[in-house]
Amino acid sequence: MLRRKIDKIISDFYNNEKKALLITGARQIGKSFSIREYGKKHFKRYVEINFIKTPNATSIFKSYTDSNDILLRLSAFSDEPLIKGDTFIFFDEVQACPEVVTAIKFLVEDGSYRYALSGSMLGVELKDLRSAPVGYMDIENMYPLDFEEFLMAIGVNDDVISSVRNAWENRIPVDSFIHDRLINAFRLYLVVGGMPDVVNRYIESNDLNQVMNVQNEILKLYKVDATQYDKEEKLNINEVFDIIPSELNSKNKRFILKNLNEKSKFRKYEDSFLWLKNAGVALPVYNAEEPKTPLVLARTRSLFKLFQNDVGLLAAQYADGIQLKIISGDDDINFGAIYENVVAQELTAHGFGQLYYYNNKKQGELDFVIEHNDRVLPIEVKSGKDYKRHRALNNIMSMDEYDINDAIVLSNENLSTEGNILYAPIYMTMFITKKRIQSPLIYKFDLDGLK
Repeated sequence: MLRRKIDKIISDFYNNEKKALLITGARQIGKSFSIREYGKKHFKRYVEINFIKTPNATSIFKSYTDSNDILLRLSAFSDEPLIKGDTFIFFDEVQACPEVVTAIKFLVEDGSYRYALSGSMLGVELKDLRSAPVGYMDIENMYPLDFEEFLMAIGVNDDVISSVRNAWENRIPVDSFIHDRLINAFRLYLVVGGMPDVVNRYIESNDLNQVMNVQNEILKLYKVDATQYDKEEKLNINEVFDIIPSELNSKNKRFILKNLNEKSKFRKYEDSFLWLKNAGVALPVYNAEEPKTPLVLARTRSLFKLFQNDVGLLAAQYADGIQLKIISGDDDINFGAIYENVVAQELTAHGFGQLYYYNNKKQGELDFVIEHNDRVLPIEVKSGKDYKRHRALNNIMSMDEYDINDAIVLSNENLSTEGNILYAPIYMTMFITKKRIQSPLIYKFDLDGLK
């Protein structure tokens, strides 16, 4: 069974909160599995209602009068008697029954049972969550396995990961043998990616052809979703989705509409980009006009790079036979685009939300700029031997108005530091995380002289 970081988040949530938990994310990333395992392990009664497999279950939330009415219907729907205080109810595929999101307030208020919700396409189907019960339900995002989870899945010892984390925290080189093996593991991750079914198939078979077969089935499913959920835009959505690999392989990796159609305008395709983002299928990285906080105020809406939500799916979209070339580190492969895709998905999974890059004709381009510890942190991604050549980074860090103190350059080389630039192995992206707020942020206003 795959160990997922979301499992601890789910456990901590139900140990400390009385609310319901809604887990969102793309298809095939393991949302239902993690919720199901928690519910079955920690409660005497576990009830799962899938609104797609059992569409008549939607009637539970039609024209109800109060929580007692809903609970009576839930009891009638369940095969087993529900135990107050020890029953976990999981509503899956809630996009097929949006009413449950509103009704969850009354169920949580009643307090008889514990609740979890999940589903596919939530970012598309449940765009307007103004009716979501604030104070009664928390929302947690989930993603494909990140690189650290992948290492655990393929059997890398926890002590090895801890030793590498120690090297990161203390800014010391990794043992050379371990470094070389982790670079190899990282290249494997570029091919397999983090979709649970794909990872499990690799672990079971070590057969890359079987891996690609599962990946291609997931890619087909994503395209079916586009057809099912947005019939008017489906051609544009699939057109944009199919061109992601070639756009990333271009010189500047930016999405150029004329590659779709010489007469293309951003407005025509904007809904398609948003659909792919909201469905969790693609990760847009927008241009920031200045590397200053808050970056959202400097965002250029029509200039962006578009990455796959999973690097393994990206590899599957390339030509057959590329997998072994990637694993062997073949010089013919443009690793820059693939490495950047991993960094984009790692940063997203680690809580950085909307991502940005910086590009200026005079200063040059920074691959990523993120807000870390209330400051802008530039991140450069290098796949070649010239990883210490970074004109744009030098230019930006020399400009006093940007007040940038630190930067990270990710490459294939072992860890080292020069001044305020950290040169880290590409696999150490797994340690660039945004801290979750654990304690209240308290500020007491001084009323002296105002009372």
